[in-house]
Amino acid sequence: MIIYGKQVFFYLLRRHRELVNELYLAKECDRLTFSELAKSGLKIKKLDFKTAQAYAKGGNHQGFLMDIKEPSLATLQAVKKGKFLAMLWGVSDMGNSGAIIRTAYALGVDGLIFVAPRLNLQALLRTSSGAAASLPIVLAEDGLSVLNELKQVGFSLYGAHSGGGAIHNFKPGADKKVLIMGSEGEGLSQKIMRKCDDCVGIAMKNDFDSLNVSAAFAILCDRMMHAKL
Repeated sequence: MIIYGKQVFFYLLRRHRELVNELYLAKECDRLTFSELAKSGLKIKKLDFKTAQAYAKGGNHQGFLMDIKEPSLATLQAVKKGKFLAMLWGVSDMGNSGAIIRTAYALGVDGLIFVAPRLNLQALLRTSSGAAASLPIVLAEDGLSVLNELKQVGFSLYGAHSGGGAIHNFKPGADKKVLIMGSEGEGLSQKIMRKCDDCVGIAMKNDFDSLNVSAAFAILCDRMMHAKL
């Protein structure tokens, strides 16, 4: 798997050296940077511009590319041991997904569950600046079964909805919580909302439709994680 871009390149090199197979440079770098790369013990290969562009499929590689092993996904059994989980139901935009992964990892979310038929891990690693390699991520096709399983082990489920209760008034019903975000266009269906213990939303000061899903996630996640029983 080819990953490119300076930020994700150095994050994976420093935090997940075990995943990295080979380093590729498509530009000259300063002595300190090259020394760090050399000390990694990894093979360093110089690429010409055309080859680098082909490896990155036209993306902005900034001169830094690497070949890595595909990170392993987490299991539902493993993340159920946590206390705060996030669930993305049909969120398809890679930019939004990457931003949510970065936020979830930074705020201390114990696991992120994607309800989708498949995941583009290469894109998620890039858009999350490498955080997708650090945060436990689960792929689930049958989201309703996952909700049932989480409820059985004591999680309270909270669906994000524009008409939900204002998050600054949020009082958790249990110590173990799941924040569920719907797709960019459709949100969460009524079938999913009926499975939830409550719905949460963000009170808007001005007459505006909604926030981007990644911005909404950051606000909801932060306030839910700091709410006291």
